[in-house]
Amino acid sequence: MTNEQITQIKNSWKLLRNVDADLIGDVFYSKLFLHNPNLRILFPDSMNDQYKKLVMMLSFIIARIDRPQEMVEEVRSLAVRHVQYGVKPEHYSIVGEALLWTLEKGLGKDWNKELKDAWLACYNLLSATMIAATQQPA
Repeated sequence: MTNEQITQIKNSWKLLRNVDADLIGDVFYSKLFLHNPNLRILFPDSMNDQYKKLVMMLSFIIARIDRPQEMVEEVRSLAVRHVQYGVKPEHYSIVGEALLWTLEKGLGKDWNKELKDAWLACYNLLSATMIAATQQPA
């Protein structure tokens, strides 16, 4: 990721961080489950806590995106927990699509190709780190 992409991600998240986590989470998970209803069983019946966890984790990552060494252990731990929930490597691309779609809808006129590329680079780095963490011997 370039410094410009990091700045774009941080600035775009500033536009969304004050949006209710329940709204962001509902939009994201509704999109995810609409096209992948089989993933719904991986989550609790009540999604309210999950919505908040999604936004908190995004905020955590974005706050440290320019200092990845500060988040790598948390991201690895997250990946291991995801395996315990039934997440498989192929799920990461599906989640990435839902995330980008949610960001596009949330940012509206502020969304453009450069911002999409920045978020995609960020997500690809994050998902690659998570997948690698689950494939390392314990």
